[in-house]
Amino acid sequence: MTEKKELLFDCLILGAGPAGFSAGIYASRGNLKTAIIDINMFGGQPSNYFELENYPGFPIIGGYELMEKFEEHTDKFGVEKFPMVEIERVNLLGGLKEIETKENIFKANTVIIATGAQAKKLNIPGEAEYKGRGVSYCAVCDGTFYKDKIVAVIGGGNSALEEAHYLTKYAKKVYIIHRREGLRADKIVCSRVCQNNKIEFILNSSVVEIKGTDVVKKIIIQNTKTDEIKELEVDGVFPYIGLSPNVELFSGQLKQNKNGFIETDVNMQTSVRGVFAAGDVRNTPLRQVITAAADGAIAAQSAIKYLETEPVNITLPFADLL
Repeated sequence: MTEKKELLFDCLILGAGPAGFSAGIYASRGNLKTAIIDINMFGGQPSNYFELENYPGFPIIGGYELMEKFEEHTDKFGVEKFPMVEIERVNLLGGLKEIETKENIFKANTVIIATGAQAKKLNIPGEAEYKGRGVSYCAVCDGTFYKDKIVAVIGGGNSALEEAHYLTKYAKKVYIIHRREGLRADKIVCSRVCQNNKIEFILNSSVVEIKGTDVVKKIIIQNTKTDEIKELEVDGVFPYIGLSPNVELFSGQLKQNKNGFIETDVNMQTSVRGVFAAGDVRNTPLRQVITAAADGAIAAQSAIKYLETEPVNITLPFADLL
């Protein structure tokens, strides 16, 4: 068995979305030996967005294109990158933090958690069975499979409406199903969607089951006011009902709220000294690319200040400057 290589860093960033990239830029500019690792390809959730129109400086830009620019900026400062790693163990509680992967053991004095969040599951019969066979959590990834077909988007926030609008590029009919009368999306998004004649709203309704043969054929809808049940024939189901934090690797080591999101102070400091959280994984009132990037910058600055005031556990380039 090959012995694992031990890699030492001032700052180790978990997650390579906007928060992780931003943290990498600021940490490296602060002269910290910095690395970013991710269990997936770099870019995070925004890489799956067809377009963004609320990131300053870019009236409209593709999500993948924007994340490419983030990564290029990170590369400029020499941040080491480890995509697609298989993490086996995470220990954040000691003075020296350890993340063990299949090939390496990463050790660092500070860790910034920027692992983001993923789409919440409906947890209804048929959802798991038909995942990849009509149930999808990414319209940009799978929209082309539904050309001239009928799909249902579940949710009433910005993501749900924006993805429904995107799906009309392919589908002949898009239902938006929301459990309440009112929508949570911004007015400008609602206005755009309401003018699209391919979209039909089904409000005060919840999807309680997904049915099909080898692929999705229909959904069962229950009216939240009258309890009336009805069937609706669809070829695809896209749930957009919110997010769950990606915290499985270290859940229980940090203080989290009732929904699992990591609690931080204004400096992105978690309940564990030397560990910071940024972006969608933390308890925050707004989950957008711009706020994730800001969180990453604050977390990196906090890591720098932490290393200036706390005794370090290993000799790294930054320690030589103290």
